Amino acid sequence: MATSYIIALLATGIGVGFASGLLGVGGCFIMIPVQYWVYTAMGIPPDVAIKVAFGTNLLVVLPTAASGAWGHSRKKAVWWKAGIVLGICGMVGAFGGATIASYLPGEALKVAFGAVILAGGIRMLTARPPRVEEEPKDSVWLWVAWGIPIGIVTGIIGIGGGVLMVPIMALALKFKMHNAVATSTAMMIFTSIGGVAGYIVNGLGISGLPPYSIGYVNLPSWFLLAVTSVGMAQVGVITAHKLPAKQLRWIFVAVMFYMGLKMIGVFSWLHLPI
Repeated sequence: MATSYIIALLATGIGVGFASGLLGVGGCFIMIPVQYWVYTAMGIPPDVAIKVAFGTNLLVVLPTAASGAWGHSRKKAVWWKAGIVLGICGMVGAFGGATIASYLPGEALKVAFGAVILAGGIRMLTARPPRVEEEPKDSVWLWVAWGIPIGIVTGIIGIGGGVLMVPIMALALKFKMHNAVATSTAMMIFTSIGGVAGYIVNGLGISGLPPYSIGYVNLPSWFLLAVTSVGMAQVGVITAHKLPAKQLRWIFVAVMFYMGLKMIGVFSWLHLPI
C-alpha cells in the first residue's frame, strides 16, 4: 500500500474516532468513502471495492464503538437495556443485510449508502426534536421492531447503525439527544459483529480482493483506521458532553449531508472539486 494511502487512512481514523464519540456513530460516512477511493485508486474493481469498504468499516466500528460506549457509560448516559435489545436484534439483521449486499451490484450499494445517509440528515434537519420533558419510550417490543430492520439496512450498506439509530432514538423513541448518541454506541457493538460476520462469510473465495483480506474485510486498512480511532473516541466523548444538544445536532446533520451527496455523485455531476 502506497504511503499516501496509509496517511489518508490514518488521518481518517482520527476523524472517525472523534465522530464516533462526539456523534454516537461509527464514522461510516467518513470511512466508507475514503476507503472506496483508496481501493479504486489501487486498481480494485469498484464492485469489490465498495463491499470491502463496507466490511472493513464494520470491523473498525467494533473497537471504536466499544471505546465510545465505555466513555459515555462512565458519564451514565448509556441506557444499556435499550442498547442491548436494539443491538442484539440489529446484529441478526446486519448479518442478513450483509448477505443480501454480497449479491447486489457495487454501484447500487454506493448510491444506496449515500441516499440513506442523506435521508437521515434531511429527517434530522426537518423534524422537530422531542421536548425535553418527554420520557423516552421504554418498550422492548418497540425496540425489537426498530432493531431488526435497522440491522438489515446497516448490513446492506456496511454501517454500524448509529447514523440511522440516532435520529430514530431522538425522534421516534423520544431519547434526549445526548442519551441517543450514547446508547447508539452501545448498539453498534452488536450490529458491527453481525455485519462483519456476514461480509467475511460471503466474501470468502471472491477474486480481486486487496492483499491480506479475509472475505470482504481488509486487515491492513482495518489496523490503520482502528489504531487511531479508538483513542480519539474518548476525545469525542469529552467534547460531546461539553456541547449543547442543539449544536451537536447541527454538526451531525452537516456531516451527513456532505458525505451523502458525495457518495451519490452530486458534486461530480456539478463539477465541484469537493
